[in-house]
Amino acid sequence: MNIFLTGANGWIGSMIASELMAAGHSVTGLVRSADKGAALEAQGGKVVLGSLGDRDVLRRGAEAADGIVHTAFGADFSRIGELAAEETAAIETFGELFAGSPRPIVVTSGFLHMDGGKAKETDRPSVWPVFPRASEQTAFRLAERGIHATVVRNPRSVHGKGETHGFVPMLAAAAREKGVSAYIGDGANLWPAVHRLDCARVYRLAVERGAIGEAYHAVAEEGVPYRAIAEAIGRQLGLPTKSLTEEEAEAHFGPLAMWVGNDGPASSEWTRKTLGWSPEQVGIVADIEQPDYSE
Repeated sequence: MNIFLTGANGWIGSMIASELMAAGHSVTGLVRSADKGAALEAQGGKVVLGSLGDRDVLRRGAEAADGIVHTAFGADFSRIGELAAEETAAIETFGELFAGSPRPIVVTSGFLHMDGGKAKETDRPSVWPVFPRASEQTAFRLAERGIHATVVRNPRSVHGKGETHGFVPMLAAAAREKGVSAYIGDGANLWPAVHRLDCARVYRLAVERGAIGEAYHAVAEEGVPYRAIAEAIGRQLGLPTKSLTEEEAEAHFGPLAMWVGNDGPASSEWTRKTLGWSPEQVGIVADIEQPDYSE
């Protein structure tokens, strides 16, 4: 297939591009600038310059595609409402183009908040007002119209060597600044995690399956105690580890505190069985402890 991939130069998107091309697919990637598309072109992919707000660019990239994998999303969370609206419009544009055909659209989502228990693929969460991204809700609306739209939910940590964005680098930065790698309370709250290479394979399998209205969990470790992650960061940085109260955590982590203390285990049993997916890469604690993890 010829896949139109948004966010093709991103932490996850770049791995998806490599995974797709290694499996024999061709990739046309949406990137914001020519320099960000250089790596994709070097692998034999095609580059389309633009952003999720460029509706005409999205149409040109998608019209000739046999499938779409959508991973792009802005990083300026001070504009979260604007970014969420822009993304919703982009996904709806893809749906308009693919309506009446079996061409698949795979949309990225995550586990933002938990109402209790372990998240399952059959869950259909509502939009969280504090973080109003509605990518999966939009995809499921397309599926209700018979469009082959599905969702890949990523855990809060998609880890791997060279990680410079995401939760681990932000937590490491807080630890360096404060001189201690911290956790809240007993640190027993659970974080799901996946290596980005394993994550990329879920996307490939999802777009190849081409189903309607399914959700897949790219989760290799269903729940790692956060204390173990904090201790791994401490060992990596040569810093002590410390428990904080919720009040202390606000000062230490800032806006990250709500994520650090959140308990959010997620199952991937159905995904593994349905897609034939089995994670192969190292877990998050062992990954962080590698000397060259941040290089």
